[in-house]
Amino acid sequence: MTSSSVPAGADTIAAISTGQVLSAIGVVRMSGPGSLAVLDRVFTPLAGGAMSGRPDRKLILGKLKAANGAVLDLCLATVSRGPNSYTGEDTAELQCHGSPVVLRAALESLFAAGARQAKAGEFTRRAFLNGRMDLTQAEAVIDLIDAETPRIAEEAAAQLDGAIRKKTDGVYEALAAICSHYHAVIDYPDEDIEPFTLERYSAALTQAETALDRLLATFRRGAVLKNGVPCAILGRPNAGKSSLLNALVGYDRAIVTDIPGTTRDAIEEKAALGGTLLRLLDTAGLRDTDDPVEREGVARARTAARAAQLVLAVLDGSAPLTAEDEAVLAAAEAAPHSLILKNKSDLPSAWDRADAIPISALTGAGLDRLEKAVADMFAQAEPTPAGETLTNPRQADAVGRALDYVKAAKEAMTAGFAPDAVLTEVEGAMTALGELSGRTVREDVTNGIFSRFCVGK
Repeated sequence: MTSSSVPAGADTIAAISTGQVLSAIGVVRMSGPGSLAVLDRVFTPLAGGAMSGRPDRKLILGKLKAANGAVLDLCLATVSRGPNSYTGEDTAELQCHGSPVVLRAALESLFAAGARQAKAGEFTRRAFLNGRMDLTQAEAVIDLIDAETPRIAEEAAAQLDGAIRKKTDGVYEALAAICSHYHAVIDYPDEDIEPFTLERYSAALTQAETALDRLLATFRRGAVLKNGVPCAILGRPNAGKSSLLNALVGYDRAIVTDIPGTTRDAIEEKAALGGTLLRLLDTAGLRDTDDPVEREGVARARTAARAAQLVLAVLDGSAPLTAEDEAVLAAAEAAPHSLILKNKSDLPSAWDRADAIPISALTGAGLDRLEKAVADMFAQAEPTPAGETLTNPRQADAVGRALDYVKAAKEAMTAGFAPDAVLTEVEGAMTALGELSGRTVREDVTNGIFSRFCVGK
């Protein structure tokens, strides 16, 4: 293929697909029928010729030029022709030196040569519309970008490989077989087609119900994986709550002083601990106080404890336990999950308690034991293969509706309803599963999905 003018009416998009910060390499990408022609206008291989004559997925060194012919960068370029590309269209990519100024100039050069600015998520949206991925895979792209723990990244990568679709395709095809047989008998009564009986498909509906029920049951775990566990750090003033928060997040997020009552409001941060993402909430020390601001902080601490899935009860191990410590322990016991931390293990111990984990937020001693305790607490009883855990509310809703339809179909069959009544429920289940993958989906749903993306993805 040789360089040519951009086809009439072509819609070729371009965007910077790496972060707008100084880096060694920055990437500018294009997609659309005019991608190769636009690239030929702005990039000249050092070995001569045009990029449109180069093979797919081969990096070529050359000069990137501005609209006035000035050299912007000595960089690498590669092309991938549709349909065997990320978007299913002709695509091109420039790997430039990572100055934001250079990348912006490269983008302006592409605009001058005939491309337009890509919208947020437009590359992945084109991949979906061109059949290169389904909706669950498209959502996995942004989940992989946003991943905050290795486990979440592993889950998203497996879903990007189509794990959810593979899990539900068998159910969809089984339901489609029921509908196809029924309509074939109705539409072609004179053909030699095996008579349709609901009893023949009873087992298929039961299998579909079991598969969907198991998949939906993974959503609770998936929500924890993706969104994190709300975790309140409770303790009386100066027990070391803020020091623990700082130790877990890896920097001084909270102010730490010897003055009781320094923390007045809740401070929220995220930290991965034991493979679990914790949404840590450092709260005001629990104690009776006449200070109206601190009193409000204490009230908010108690509210946070009631809303948390996990409470870390921080006790000062170097001082005798007090009534305030007992209040902390009572609040922790009311939470779904709790761990008692005996802080300041670097100082002489003033008390012992078998269920308390000795730590030092100052030195980091014992944090490995805390990490293991969290890992054990939120470990799966029966580990699910990577990619087969629902982490997305939209997906869980679609699976839930499909499950409801399958259950309704079974109930209609048991009640002796006519086949068409049963088939109505089966078709409802197929529609719901179609929304999961994108076989059948409304425009507002796709708009909502791709609005989460950044430009260049």
